[in-house]
Amino acid sequence: MSNKEQIMMNHEMFAGMGFLWMLIVGAIFIVPAWRICQRVGYPGPLGLLIVIPIANIILLYFIAFGPWKNVDK
Repeated sequence: MSNKEQIMMNHEMFAGMGFLWMLIVGAIFIVPAWRICQRVGYPGPLGLLIVIPIANIILLYFIAFGPWKNVDK
């Protein structure tokens, strides 16, 4: 086996690692966003928008400046 083939084989072995890291990082951001949406009275799945590039900024402004339906006292 040549050196080039070995390098390509190592690359293929770790090709799925990027996807795994995306899932881990996505979960780290989705879970808190889901909980925040629920606590202020919006549906939890709205927190999924946190992983979409422009939608995450809109979501943060919507939560920060929008009316909160459920406020814990």
